[in-house]
Amino acid sequence: MRQERLYRTEGIVLREMDYGEADRILTILTPTGRISALAKGIRRATSRKAGHLGLFVRANLLMARGRNLDIVTQAESLEEFEGLHQDLLRFTYACYAAELVDCLAQEEEGSAELYRLLLDGLRCFSTESDLRLWMRYFELRLLRYAGFQPELFTCLGCGQEIRPQRNYFSAVEGGFLCARCGERAPTARQVSLNAQKVLRFLQTRDAEAVGRLRLTESTHAEVEAILQGYLEYVLEREVRSAAFLRRLRAELRAGKGQQVENDEPNL
Repeated sequence: MRQERLYRTEGIVLREMDYGEADRILTILTPTGRISALAKGIRRATSRKAGHLGLFVRANLLMARGRNLDIVTQAESLEEFEGLHQDLLRFTYACYAAELVDCLAQEEEGSAELYRLLLDGLRCFSTESDLRLWMRYFELRLLRYAGFQPELFTCLGCGQEIRPQRNYFSAVEGGFLCARCGERAPTARQVSLNAQKVLRFLQTRDAEAVGRLRLTESTHAEVEAILQGYLEYVLEREVRSAAFLRRLRAELRAGKGQQVENDEPNL
């Protein structure tokens, strides 16, 4: 059956690369998968598409199928997430989320849940205060949709229920190991009881409950290290924007002489 040359879709721009004198190649996440597209003339001052196809913009698109790349013929922005473009820290969190999605999304393989996750994530990173907490929530949801959800309730070594005690996390195994199994796993890392509780909470609760959570700085750092280490194992490479994000946070703290994100203890 012959495909129609023109089609409409909604999409969020994940990545952009200048091409030629005035064009740009865009990586776009849509509800039906990830696509690469050419936006002709978008870098010209007179382009009508320029204000509707920026990085992380959610837009309605009219596309034309091409031999190698589809072509954006019309674009109308639906959400621009202004908070991301007014704050470098928020923008960097969005870059990290987009890089993860770009790595884990499949070409032309639909995932409405993944699209909704990114959309909700960009809204959070644009407005919420505890950005680290929302990123951990995002990471766990992304791992679930991509088929790599970590096992947090059963020991992956012996199959016993994980008890509230000293346990381990193994990126190789894909989740928790009990104390006995973890001691025999050279690559597993010991996990504090608080971090275990937080990981389970984030994996099983909705956004409203997560929004009420407050973590100490040490728990924030531990949960972040566990999930980012696991993601890098899954992706088999370092996530570049994660390293930049860590440097940026350190520089902001040093410059202001105070923490830039919420870390009041409550758990």
